[in-house]
Amino acid sequence: MNAQPEWRKSSRSNQGGNCVEVALNLGTPLIRDSKLGEASPVLSVKREAYVSFLRSVSADRFTK
Repeated sequence: MNAQPEWRKSSRSNQGGNCVEVALNLGTPLIRDSKLGEASPVLSVKREAYVSFLRSVSADRFTK
């Protein structure tokens, strides 16, 4: 049985279609552009890097 990514949109995505989706069910975090769906390239990142990114977002370290 081949496990498939279970994609979900970011909770911070807006209604304008500028969204990312993440799949965490396969052990390695996967990220893609929701506008492209199945045609989107998939970025695979180390779990430690993903956790660090989420902490940075939560700490509001990114500004416009």
